[in-house]
Amino acid sequence: MMQRVWASAVVAAVLAVLCHSAEAGPKRHAPAARNDDTRLIAGGIAAGAVGTAGYFALRDWRWRNPPNAKVSDGGALTITTIGCMALAPIISTVLVQRELTYREAYAMTADCIIPFIGGWLVNQAFDAHPEWEPRPVRHR
Repeated sequence: MMQRVWASAVVAAVLAVLCHSAEAGPKRHAPAARNDDTRLIAGGIAAGAVGTAGYFALRDWRWRNPPNAKVSDGGALTITTIGCMALAPIISTVLVQRELTYREAYAMTADCIIPFIGGWLVNQAFDAHPEWEPRPVRHR
């Protein structure tokens, strides 16, 4: 029963995100600072692989019913998700050798929570609210 409730909630959330209102003004084009750099993708994949390995290490390297699990299934998911959220921006910052934009960092952390869909949701939110991106500081 709970699986149906969760499935219905996920479907409702996805449908709510896909609906958008009409705009009378000209279409705003997405800013150039998107998550298109392959080095950023590689950093996210590396953090996800480390998180997956960490999950199995905490669960005694078994998918179901490990005999000597260090933590419960939910505990392992929570620990590795938080680890991925911390590690993905660090790895990507090292790979691109620059400070990440807010959009890039938030998309990576969202991808750790909801793989593939999380970053897309963050990009949609930043496209809808361009004021969230800080303006570059100009030194005089």
